[in-house]
Amino acid sequence: MKRNLFGAILDRVSPPEGLLLLVLAVIIGASTGCAAVFFIHLIDVIQNGAYTSITLFFPFIGVWSYVLVPVAGALLVGPLIAWFAREAKGHGVPEVMQALVMRGGRIRPRVALAKITASALCIGTGGSAGREGPIVQVGAALGSVTGQVLHLSDERIKNLVSCGAAAGIAATFNAPIAGVAFAIEVLMSELQVRMFGNVVISAVSASIISQMFLGDRPAFSVPSFTLESPLSLLFFLLLGLVSALAGIMFIRMLGWFEEKFDNWRFPLALKPAAGAVLLGLLGVLYLRLSGVDFTTIIGNQSEKNLLEHIPHLYGSGFAFIEEALHGQVNMSLLVLLVFLKPLATSFTLGSGNSGGVFAPSLFTGAMLGGAMGVVFNWLHPGLAGPTGAYALVGMAAVFAATARAPLTAMLIVFEMSNDYSMILPLMVAAVTASYLAQTLYPESIYTWKLTRRGIRFSQGRDMDIMQSVHVGEVMNTSPLTIFEDESLAELYRKFQKTNFLGFPVVDKEGLLTGIVTLQDMEKILSHETLKLRSLRVQDVAVADPITVYADEPIWTAIQKMAPRDLARLPVVSREGKGQLRGLISRSDILRAYDVGIVRKQREQLLDDTSSLREDKVNDFLEFMITAGDQGVHRQLKTLALPRSVNVVSVKRKEILLIPKGDTSFEPGDIITLFGHRKALVDAQREFTGDGNG
Repeated sequence: MKRNLFGAILDRVSPPEGLLLLVLAVIIGASTGCAAVFFIHLIDVIQNGAYTSITLFFPFIGVWSYVLVPVAGALLVGPLIAWFAREAKGHGVPEVMQALVMRGGRIRPRVALAKITASALCIGTGGSAGREGPIVQVGAALGSVTGQVLHLSDERIKNLVSCGAAAGIAATFNAPIAGVAFAIEVLMSELQVRMFGNVVISAVSASIISQMFLGDRPAFSVPSFTLESPLSLLFFLLLGLVSALAGIMFIRMLGWFEEKFDNWRFPLALKPAAGAVLLGLLGVLYLRLSGVDFTTIIGNQSEKNLLEHIPHLYGSGFAFIEEALHGQVNMSLLVLLVFLKPLATSFTLGSGNSGGVFAPSLFTGAMLGGAMGVVFNWLHPGLAGPTGAYALVGMAAVFAATARAPLTAMLIVFEMSNDYSMILPLMVAAVTASYLAQTLYPESIYTWKLTRRGIRFSQGRDMDIMQSVHVGEVMNTSPLTIFEDESLAELYRKFQKTNFLGFPVVDKEGLLTGIVTLQDMEKILSHETLKLRSLRVQDVAVADPITVYADEPIWTAIQKMAPRDLARLPVVSREGKGQLRGLISRSDILRAYDVGIVRKQREQLLDDTSSLREDKVNDFLEFMITAGDQGVHRQLKTLALPRSVNVVSVKRKEILLIPKGDTSFEPGDIITLFGHRKALVDAQREFTGDGNG
């Protein structure tokens, strides 16, 4: 592949890896910070412009402005998403997660422009959504594009995507620590030390840019709260339990509406407008229920009057959250918004509009916490404390329940409020809500969308892939074993000679009796009272070890290894008890994931034939080689294949192999090639000798 100018310069300069990624992290963080500042100002401009226009052109419409403005915004967003970048649909984070795991972090450049425009139009015209999801996706896209332009490896591109996502949260909420936690908890799903430093630097860079233009102040002005008594934690524990139910309600409600809109046979470009109609009607109903005098709006139709009466369930709702934190919202309104805000967000995002779910989760949590704070004060005024404290903690609890990210929830509310005194209630409620929600409903608000597509994540990996690869495909079929009656000296010699960390133990008939590890031997050697010369391998080994069958999926092996953190499992035959067929280790499982990735991509390529067939240039070719073909027993690297052809896979009996340079081919192998149509025949001839297979 021909390198672009930037890639060529990078090849020539060859800077140290750590320095390169550090510089790129700063650039991506600063760029994301600038994008966040632009995005926030753009939302304000659109909001003011939309309600100015409605008063100018339709001065008679009154309260129905709250229907017309969201619909007008959705009519602009729908075509933009449908015809320019469908990844901009919804809240964006699932698309980033999918890109990280399925496509090596690669995101199309146009996504950043489409997302920031569509989300600003949606939120500015009243869509019930947050601004953090779009900026996360924009930052991730900037990181991905940077890595692609420089032709970096998948691992480095993923690092830059995480940097951009962390920067998005840091810039939007002025919360750099929470941005880092979000990238680790939600996107990276595990702490990787090599990536951690770059993510931190990127978040700090974005936060500095944000503070320069938006000011250095917390997102909310929060009164100083204190924990009245350690017994008050029981109230916050109860708040966490109820928050888990509220979080599940939000996830399922949003999922239900998205499924209904997706299955609705209606032009994709117009679906957001249909959702906006429902949102507008809900907004008008809310104004009626909340006691707003419609005659005031109709009689004094002005931009300022319309902006003052915008329904609280529109937009991100941060201003109204602050009122709840100060305890200035009545009980009936709090309870009403616990249900109406998720419904409004479901209308907005479920129909295909663009925005985030972070802010709606915080809003719902603040309303729920405030309502429960009123109840707790009624039950025990001296112990409960101010209602605003429960609104603050409720924000973290509901977000933790929806995102399954308790650390991010605690840190973001702490940074947004700048109040350390409530850290214990935050920890109790957030962890409780996250764990209970996980128990009752396994999918988070970010993963349920991917689960519908057949993609299930755990620790940053697609679990469907781990279900599709069997143990027998990646296991070591000829593991080194040791007999149970051999001496410890022989065992020690084998450890030194091979540098292996464990061996299956077999009897004289070759049947599995146990497994022995270097750790087992070290434990025995530490006992000075034992007579080591008289001990045999069977005295040290673990008898009746946990085993796995060759036809079981890799996920089964992972589940068996996890409880005791085992590093390897013997693979036995189903036919004969104890008949050893192989050994599977953690390194084999990592290889299995790569096999599954390639297999899934191959299936997607085979399914997605339309684009490959249109140009009549590229195609797949599958054939079997037989005894006597010139490719039999030859290694892949020795074959003179055309440069425009790749060997995608080799199916050998029931095992699918991913060929490497030293892979040798055997009679009966089914070979799949992908490449230029005219070159495929030449490639097949290199295997078979006649091109007829």
